[in-house]
Amino acid sequence: MLIFIGLGLYDERDISVKGLDAIHAADVVYAEFYTSRLMGATFEKLEAFYGRKIGLLSRQQVEVDPAWMEEARNKDVAFLVGGDAMVSTTHLDLRLRAAKMGIKTRVIHSSSIVTAVSGLCGLQNYRFGRSTTIPFPYISRGKRIIPETPHQVLKENLDRNLHTMLFLDIQSDCGERYMTVNEGAALLLEMQEAAGERLLDGILGIGIARAGSDDAAVKADLLPRLQSYDFGGPLHILIVPAKLHFMEAQALTVLAGAPEDAVKSVE
Repeated sequence: MLIFIGLGLYDERDISVKGLDAIHAADVVYAEFYTSRLMGATFEKLEAFYGRKIGLLSRQQVEVDPAWMEEARNKDVAFLVGGDAMVSTTHLDLRLRAAKMGIKTRVIHSSSIVTAVSGLCGLQNYRFGRSTTIPFPYISRGKRIIPETPHQVLKENLDRNLHTMLFLDIQSDCGERYMTVNEGAALLLEMQEAAGERLLDGILGIGIARAGSDDAAVKADLLPRLQSYDFGGPLHILIVPAKLHFMEAQALTVLAGAPEDAVKSVE
């Protein structure tokens, strides 16, 4: 059997008791940490707390050549991921591959940033539309390229009066690099400028850093102002709300320090 186990938001202690039991019982334990990271724990801490040797898989080994899955034909293989298993389409792809190979699967859930966002800032979870990722710009033929998809998704959600969750890029190919809320907000404004629009200049943004930790940062302000706020270390996520319910507006003022003019812009 292939067992997908979510590890939670921040450190080695976020795992569920059920997940920890499954790790102890597994014949082999693997993990991937390129879709998400536990910033409050080192790899060595994870192995020590779980009491198991963990095989760390690369993106290539997960998405292109997951030969390790063959072991699940006759062994119980635990596959560890940050956050909640199955939130990433990468993990769904693996589960579907396993089904085609005749391998049974099991999912053990944990806390996820997808649900933690609502609890941290007070936005109502049923009002979120399609989520998207803001990637780092890249150079192609000597030109700096910024993908337009995040801006398009954001506009579509705002047109439908839905909040938008914007995941921020993680790069590990040439050393670890984590996009900040500040960079994400700046890139959104750059995308709008390239599109010849001014929609986002007076819109509210919410930045969250280190969800699940004791020093999580939550700040709401107009998107241009959010660029200058110090959120501290990773991981960060950016939310752009649509029109606010009065309870959401109150929550952002109390829980995220939203200035009055910023809240009124989307009430």
